[in-house]
Amino acid sequence: MLNYRLRPITCQVYLVQCGLHDYIAIDNAKPLTHNKPMNILTTDKRVAVISALVEGCSIRSTVRMTGVAKDTVLKLLKAVGQACLEYQDAVLRNLPCKRLECDEIWCFCYAKDKNLPEHMRHTQGVGSMWTWTALDAESKLMVSWRLGNRDAANAWAFIGDVKDRLANRVQLTTDGNRLYLEPIEHYLGGKCDYAQLIKQFGNEDPDTKYSPGKCLGTKKKQVDGLPDEDLISTSYAERQNLNIRMKNRRFTRLTNAFSKKAENLAYSIALDFMHHNFVRKHMTLKTTPARYIGLENRTWTIRDIVELLPAACHKERF
Repeated sequence: MLNYRLRPITCQVYLVQCGLHDYIAIDNAKPLTHNKPMNILTTDKRVAVISALVEGCSIRSTVRMTGVAKDTVLKLLKAVGQACLEYQDAVLRNLPCKRLECDEIWCFCYAKDKNLPEHMRHTQGVGSMWTWTALDAESKLMVSWRLGNRDAANAWAFIGDVKDRLANRVQLTTDGNRLYLEPIEHYLGGKCDYAQLIKQFGNEDPDTKYSPGKCLGTKKKQVDGLPDEDLISTSYAERQNLNIRMKNRRFTRLTNAFSKKAENLAYSIALDFMHHNFVRKHMTLKTTPARYIGLENRTWTIRDIVELLPAACHKERF
């Protein structure tokens, strides 16, 4: 670190010590400033970083493409992700959905369960992580999501949040996961037409590692209300799982792009769903889910997402 020290020589010149033995003479008529202004990213540069992240680029590839430092990219992801969380939590309310499909998608954080150090086993935020999702089958709007374990506590919290965002009765379909039964009965009992689509698989092929056995058929099970049997499906939710794996690099299998911190994973998911809901046009709808369902009267851009940042954040280094 440079050791700055001023010594007067004349009334017009100062001697500045920049090291142990090196001195620089500076004219007193020009004010001496030691602190350089912070390198603040321009809006265009922030847009370039966020555009790369929502299109499935890893952190390091984003660094190479944009020239922005890795720590700066992560800070920007955190700030924008938090802004997306707060905005969607406030806006996704009183939704006029008619059909919901719920599912869970797996990933891992820090390391897979079998590779976790002994002292980190049973620690929150590492190992297997599940993203619970509720998708509107008609508008393709991501109504609610929750990152956590695949357990009863997260199932109750997830369904409770879904219930708070709906404006009317819906038809709800899930897979055969029994964790859904009690919370749906508690929060949505008598307020939804609920059915399960239970898939029947054959014996798992020992050569396949990342896929279940061959699907031999499905069974539709009515649980509550009078669901329309023709509309009992989880196809849209499962197709959205593929979108997540393709658009969010942290979900890509067999790479080292997995999340090292659960916090960053949560922010990346919030950003991804913000882009899905408000920016990306659905091929079938020809518009965004938010505009289709009536939340917006225009299509957002990445710049609009960046402008969600609080005013204080625009003075930060990212």
